[in-house]
Amino acid sequence: MSDLSVPMIAATVATFFVAGIVKGVTGMGLPTVAMGVLGSLISPLAAATLLIVPSFVTNVWQLFAGPSFSSILRRLWPMMLAIIAGTVLGSSFIASSDTILTTATLGGALAFYSLYTLFARQLNVPMKIERWLSPSIGAATGLITGVTGVFTLPAVPYLQALGLSKDDLVQALGLSFTISTIALAAGIGAQGALQLDQMTLSVLAVIPALAGMWAGRFIRDRISPLTFRRGFLALLFLLGAEMAVRPLF
Repeated sequence: MSDLSVPMIAATVATFFVAGIVKGVTGMGLPTVAMGVLGSLISPLAAATLLIVPSFVTNVWQLFAGPSFSSILRRLWPMMLAIIAGTVLGSSFIASSDTILTTATLGGALAFYSLYTLFARQLNVPMKIERWLSPSIGAATGLITGVTGVFTLPAVPYLQALGLSKDDLVQALGLSFTISTIALAAGIGAQGALQLDQMTLSVLAVIPALAGMWAGRFIRDRISPLTFRRGFLALLFLLGAEMAVRPLF
């Protein structure tokens, strides 16, 4: 995406506003929505580049809004290091010129995440296996992030299974997403794929993302977050499935 046309700017603003609403209501989902919608309009690489600044800003805010940053970092640092390594390693795929394959892979990841989140049972990870499981989960999350630009799998189900308090879980998700964003930017940059016009629009996208988060918090007080989340995941599945099968037609 080298042409900052009015339709592309309008689509980016609308996408990040809606993504911000989802994050404001559910506490997550901004990168997933942004990659899903923009990845269906432009290449996944261009979508991931646009995602970098708004994702970083919103997730840093989420990370430092809680009370337990230091204890969460001590507990999860092996997972975070593995996320960095996996993301940088996998980013060569999203930076490749094969947009058909990367779009299909992104769509498959979105569809799988939606179905898993809708229907899977809540898992519980015993403390005794967390020490060796965390790096494995981090590496898998990093590889998927590098390949698709989506930060959620398997990090989100894993963190939800650790038995963290609500505030600590929100902060842990903020830590994971922040590290993933930084690692994705580093990986794309190492491939020489960052472009100035994309980064400029990425900076501007912070405004609708924050506005959407504010609107999402307003909406959260007036509707059931569970109902909203189910509707969002159903739409995300349809979008991901369409992207996954698009190369067949």
